[in-house]
Amino acid sequence: MTKRILLLVSAVSLAIASAASNFSLTFYQPTVVNGTMLKAGEAKLEIKDNKAIVKQGKTSVEASVKVENASQKYLYTTVGYKDGESHQIKDITLAGTTTKLVFE
Repeated sequence: MTKRILLLVSAVSLAIASAASNFSLTFYQPTVVNGTMLKAGEAKLEIKDNKAIVKQGKTSVEASVKVENASQKYLYTTVGYKDGESHQIKDITLAGTTTKLVFE
């Protein structure tokens, strides 16, 4: 009986963790992710290990990220850009989480 409960709790935890790694983004300007230009508009973000996968239409870009955790949840999803005119992503904060992705 104890093994069944433990297995059930593990399965539910895994399902919640995997569901929490998918997010929606909106780019308000053309944006560069790992050398690939994405159009302004909706995109999907998936986090696996220390990788961020950004999907927009048929385009899919993978980039290495450092995952940081804040002490409080972020109210908004924000996309930070590196200095310059290339519109290259520097970081993303995810609304409703304490997660900040810093692009390497």
